[in-house]
Order: sequence, then C-alpha cells, then structure tokens
Amino acid sequence: MNTIPVIAIDGPTASGKGSVAHRVAQTLGGWSVLDSGALYRLTALAALRRGIAADDAWALARTAGSLDVHFHNECIFLEGEDATDAIRQEEVGNMASRIAGYPDLRQALLERQRAFRVAPGLVADGRDMGTIVFPDAPLKVFLVAAPEARAQRRHKQLIDKGISANIDDLLQDLRARDARDMQRAVAPLKPAEDARVLDSSFLTLEQTVQAVLKMWKEISAA
Repeated sequence: MNTIPVIAIDGPTASGKGSVAHRVAQTLGGWSVLDSGALYRLTALAALRRGIAADDAWALARTAGSLDVHFHNECIFLEGEDATDAIRQEEVGNMASRIAGYPDLRQALLERQRAFRVAPGLVADGRDMGTIVFPDAPLKVFLVAAPEARAQRRHKQLIDKGISANIDDLLQDLRARDARDMQRAVAPLKPAEDARVLDSSFLTLEQTVQAVLKMWKEISAA
C-alpha cells in the first residue's frame, strides 16, 4: 500500500478545483499538485494542432501516451511551449470533455497521473481522482458550485486574461459538459462513496481552501 498521502479534489468544470488544489498544496508545504484535467486538455490541444478528429479514439490514445508535457509551478508546457493559456480556450475544453470518456485514452493517462504521487504528498484535482486514480486517498473532496456561480467565475477568469467571453454561452457550455461528464460510461463524474461534498457557491477561494485544510487536519489527527 502506498503510504504517501493524497488529497483528491473532484468536481465539475469551473468549480475552482485547480485554484484550491494549488493553495492547499502551498499551505501544506512542498506537496505536489496534479491538474489531471490539464492532461486531457493537452491531449485535445495536441489533437487539434495535428488535425486528429475527436472520434479517432486510437490516435487520441496514442497522442495521450506520448505527450511531451512539463509542469512548472502553475505553468504547463507542451513540447517546450507554454500552453497554460492555450489549454483554457473553450474549443480545447469542449474537445477535452468529448474525448475524456475513451477507455484507451484514459488508460494511457492513468499511470502518468499516478506518477505524480511523491513525498511529502499530493493534491490531485480532476473528475475521477477519488474514484479511479487514487481510490485509497485518505481525503476525498467533491467540490461543487451552482452552474451560474461557475459561469461567473469562468467569465471573470477569461476576461482577466484578455479573452472575450459571453456568460450565457459559458453557462450553456458548462451544463453540456456536466451532462457529458456525468453520463459517460467510463469513469463518470460522481463523488466517491467516502467523499466529503463541499459547496463553494457562496465561498471565497480562501474560505474553500480553509475548509479543505480543516478536513485534512481532522483526518490527520484521527
């Protein structure tokens, strides 16, 4: 059994998982962070650039298995190029959501994700961190927020980066992605049986981080 602790943070698109994961890891000191969604987005970005169709499951799995990826702080590099902003484009996010259910692609990324589990600990965010990738994680958080709140956050995120966005279109896309993620046959979006559900609709980032740290403190003291 792997004794390196993992805090798994799962939840729907734009629920704030990534920001919370980074802040929790920083507070705990020296913990690694896995943004699993970035791996699917990077696969989608690489596929779009190479002209690979969204229904070519074999080519997508091969692309996922050979991704030249490097994470540094909160920056993500694909083939040596900073792709941090590129993978947040709506076109990339929509394709990532469409291809994320392919079994061969998920298998290609599974061991790559588990390799992030290094001492002193890992904070992993995604859709199936607590159910599939790290089922033995001592703390599993399922982070939720109302679609309207998530659309507002995503809108602000894009506008702050100078990317034009329509909030009604964002809300529609979020609901469509939620439906795809929850209804897919492989690793559907759902809380693990022992997950703690945390609704951040009316919480600030700092309040959400503190709530997760409180849960971890309780588990560590038990």
